[in-house]
Amino acid sequence: MIPIENVKRLCVRMPNWIGDAVMGLPVLQDIFEKNSKLEIDVICHKAIGDLLENNPYVRNRIIYSKKDSKKKIRESIVTELKKNKYEVGVLLTRSFSSAYWFFQGKIPHRIGFKDHYRSLFLRPGIDVPKNEEFEHQIITYKRLLEPLSIPISSTMPKLYLQTEEIDNARKILTSYNVPLDAIIIGINPGAAYGSAKCWPPDHFKALVKLLIQNPKVYVVFFGDDLSKDLCASITLDFQERVLNLSSKTTLRELIALTSLCSCFITNDSGPMHIASSLECNVVAIFGSTNPIKTGPYGNAKVIKHDVACSPCYKRKCPIDFRCMNSIFAETVYLQVLEFLKNMG
Repeated sequence: MIPIENVKRLCVRMPNWIGDAVMGLPVLQDIFEKNSKLEIDVICHKAIGDLLENNPYVRNRIIYSKKDSKKKIRESIVTELKKNKYEVGVLLTRSFSSAYWFFQGKIPHRIGFKDHYRSLFLRPGIDVPKNEEFEHQIITYKRLLEPLSIPISSTMPKLYLQTEEIDNARKILTSYNVPLDAIIIGINPGAAYGSAKCWPPDHFKALVKLLIQNPKVYVVFFGDDLSKDLCASITLDFQERVLNLSSKTTLRELIALTSLCSCFITNDSGPMHIASSLECNVVAIFGSTNPIKTGPYGNAKVIKHDVACSPCYKRKCPIDFRCMNSIFAETVYLQVLEFLKNMG
């Protein structure tokens, strides 16, 4: 065991995907609560760095650019690791390269899962849980803290917004003529991994028609550059109370706008975990992936149609997409109504 109470500096390698990074947030809190005098730094690319703004458990963010070469990234990070003289490194990633960075950075204690042929660089290495497909990813991440004598906790992912960010989000909505007393329903119709994770566009259209029957409801679509065409195709036929903010917001603006939503409807995606971490009511639509492992935490409802071939984890469905086509707009709509009813 590593005596965490005696450690002064620790570095955490955060995951590369936004959803995974959100699920890794409780690790930072658990380490801090075990030793509040400990300086916790993180390594991540820019999008994850933006995600961690205002996080009270992080002292410093070592941010690299994905546009740089692998050699440049490695050299700059290894230089930072050596300079900061970390005593402990925690690897939430499973890549060979990240373990090699910590080894080259001369971190004496390098904690990570023993896969991808990197056991030689870990000290200590942790066995990959045999039942990891049947436990949430958050729990799997927390298992990495066992060498620090930190037990698996009940801490939840949480993102931190400043008042100015929330005020700016309200101004954005006002600029689109959204009243302050509107019921805002957020929708994220895309997913970074591939189309197999995405509910069909026609189903989203049918859902919007049901939602805007209530004159107080405003539906806001979110997405990045990759999903802007998808969002445009869904929203094209709606003239009033349906906003398309896809590729029009920064990540911090997305987080702030999501915090103002009464309900957030989404595929298995990074924005799903963002909404969940903000304690928003989340309706998560699952098909090709496993909600037991990567589903939303907190006040959320997963809608899934069980079929024999799911979860398949494929990027594109090779057959008839039965897992998603069998989920109808009325089912999602009724769950939204249930959330709104409970809110009064």
